Amino acid sequence: MAFIITDPCIGVKDASCVEVCPVDCIHTTDEADQYYIDPEVCIDCGACQPECPVSAIYEEDEVPEEFQASIKRNADFFKQ
Repeated sequence: MAFIITDPCIGVKDASCVEVCPVDCIHTTDEADQYYIDPEVCIDCGACQPECPVSAIYEEDEVPEEFQASIKRNADFFKQ
């Protein structure tokens, strides 16, 4: 189960999570408002979670109700 970056990341794009990811699975674009985790590449190590300054990263099955839309948004980002 991959990790999901949720709404608190929107507009922040700190990149601390990117720096600690051992498999380079966290991506964004210039146009995107946040970072996204590629579920096909993520090894579920959790290294990114404590590095997030806005506590936006959750295991997919632990995403709070108010951030559930982030799951679909993350999946849609990698369908492009």
